[in-house]
Amino acid sequence: MRNTLPEPTTVHWHGMHLPAQMDGGPHQEIPAGGQWRPTWQIDQPAATLWYHPHPHGRTEDHVYRGLAGMFLLDDQAAAGSALPHQYGVDDLPLIVQDKQLDDDDELDLDSDGNEVGLLGDTVMVNGTVAAVQEVTTEKVRLRLLNGSTARTYDFGLADQRPLDLIATDGGLLPKPVPVPRVLLSPGERADVVISLIPGEDVMLRSFAPDLGHIAAPFAFGANDSFDVLRLRAATRLARSADLPGVLAEPSTEAEPSTEALPSTKAETVPAAPVTREFELRGRRINDRRMDLGRVDEVVPAGATEIWQVVNRNRYPHNFHVHGAQFRIASIDGNPPTPALAGLKDTVYLRPREAYQLLIRFGNYPDPAHPYMYHCHLLLHEDKGMMGQFVLTDGSVPAEISVPPGTHRGAH
Repeated sequence: MRNTLPEPTTVHWHGMHLPAQMDGGPHQEIPAGGQWRPTWQIDQPAATLWYHPHPHGRTEDHVYRGLAGMFLLDDQAAAGSALPHQYGVDDLPLIVQDKQLDDDDELDLDSDGNEVGLLGDTVMVNGTVAAVQEVTTEKVRLRLLNGSTARTYDFGLADQRPLDLIATDGGLLPKPVPVPRVLLSPGERADVVISLIPGEDVMLRSFAPDLGHIAAPFAFGANDSFDVLRLRAATRLARSADLPGVLAEPSTEAEPSTEALPSTKAETVPAAPVTREFELRGRRINDRRMDLGRVDEVVPAGATEIWQVVNRNRYPHNFHVHGAQFRIASIDGNPPTPALAGLKDTVYLRPREAYQLLIRFGNYPDPAHPYMYHCHLLLHEDKGMMGQFVLTDGSVPAEISVPPGTHRGAH
């Protein structure tokens, strides 16, 4: 990674299982004119991941300016399935971002004091405004990434036909799930398959998202609806195979399973060894702002834990955990919907509802190098809504080294 910017940055591998030293968080800062050569062994199921900068206090600005891309993982099981798989033909990566442009069509970087960050009125797909995709097959797989810094999208087709949801952040679902919409907050991904007939014109839209019981919905994009991508089918379409009834085998020891819980009811004590609680309020998690020199949580490498996360504000937050995937065990004591039953690394937090996340952590003990957990609305992250955890083999956490030129605490 070569940094030719006039300021430091990082490259974070969002959703990847890897050692903390290779994670690309604020501790792996690449100075202006410098370079970084991370190495790790990729060992996780096929998934739609992405990468973006993670400099302390500057993440929103760097991502908004366009520093982001997809990282697609494949494996033998996914490659051997009947899913659409020809890159750029029937398997389309779609990075969706909103921008605010000034009178000269330059990026406007003023968030205008919005509580969640900048909400733009121009939508781009893979860097293209008013994007159109020519379709030549009966079925097409859309790998949707919400690459925006603050906006939550509710993706669906304008004519209300259902989408077949086949994957979430961490990979394939056990089977396709027909859904009318897919809600994605910043950082979340979803793979959907749609069917077309020759000659038709179909619009992918973002409908007004249901963000829960928030105050002043119009201020947070909850009333916004707009076109995202026009799908234009050819007059003759190549035959596509039917979707397989089974997409992925049941959970293995390599990933968490809600079978570790006797029940999803709130009054039942989970059968996980540790439960940790996280409250997001204002710009803090558990009433603490981010400090690069502080370890907030110490987790045994390879452990399975329950993290209960609550948004205490009446405006949007979400929650992202580095270096691990989780399953949503319950939301306010109720089982998650089928669309939220897959592996995740980021989840939208409806205000005042308790999310129980069953997380299995990796086997990369390193008490000196932390991973992050944070709100992925990037203004919130930059202002201090982030914490750090280390994986250990039982040893006492060492002193964390702060990157040169970086101040402790939030900017």
